Amino acid sequence: MKFDISSLQNPQVKHIVRLRDDKRQRRRDHLMLVEGLAEINLAVASGYRPQAILAAPELASQQPENVPVKITTVSRVVFEKISSRENPDGWLAIFPTPSPSLAELRSSDPPLFIVPESIEKPGNLGAILRTADAAGVDAVLVCDPLVDLYNPNVVRASRGALFTVPCLEVSNQSALDFLRSHGIKIVAATPQAEAEYTRQDLGGPLAIAVGTEDQGLTDFWLMHADRKVKIPMKGRVNSLNVSIATALMVYEALRQRSQGKG
Repeated sequence: MKFDISSLQNPQVKHIVRLRDDKRQRRRDHLMLVEGLAEINLAVASGYRPQAILAAPELASQQPENVPVKITTVSRVVFEKISSRENPDGWLAIFPTPSPSLAELRSSDPPLFIVPESIEKPGNLGAILRTADAAGVDAVLVCDPLVDLYNPNVVRASRGALFTVPCLEVSNQSALDFLRSHGIKIVAATPQAEAEYTRQDLGGPLAIAVGTEDQGLTDFWLMHADRKVKIPMKGRVNSLNVSIATALMVYEALRQRSQGKG
């Protein structure tokens, strides 16, 4: 079979590897990699247009929906070089990085935001984005992140939710100023709080601030939070995975809002 690209020395192959491995390259080029047919389809369906789509016919068993650009075929060896997955499905696309701004955000009534601070693991940030998508959260304000929002592993862990929920990398102060200007209360999750999260009013305009398992939230958010809450822990470990803690609090907010409407 003849492929458009079969050499590992091809300039596009080398560029994709740099985009995969180097945050600085992604930021310079304003590009990101999206691997997986389901994720590519979701990005396109959400209104994003890829710069390029590459496919390995030896691995790809399905076709993307409504392909807006020509598909470049590559050999299996080439695809395994550019892939970041153990068992790739043969599809990879290059997309411009989304660039939403705080000024462009639109919120529901009442609004619900997630504010994860200093998240360092791609899997945790991706899982938080999946929760945000599932729960219909208005936006995720990623504050002072230690992991790049457009890291291919974040995209993979989010299952493409990066394209369905507005996600912004912002400073702590910018996020706080935005929330205060829109009358959104901030609830901070911390094991040191006295009140349990299910016993607090989470039904109004709300931003849920969460930190890492090791360090938790910084003093910035603990000092500016309107309320501090904890998730009760019955075992010997004193913290939950941050993505699980986020999901518990988000769905408690939804439960309270549903009851309030009933």
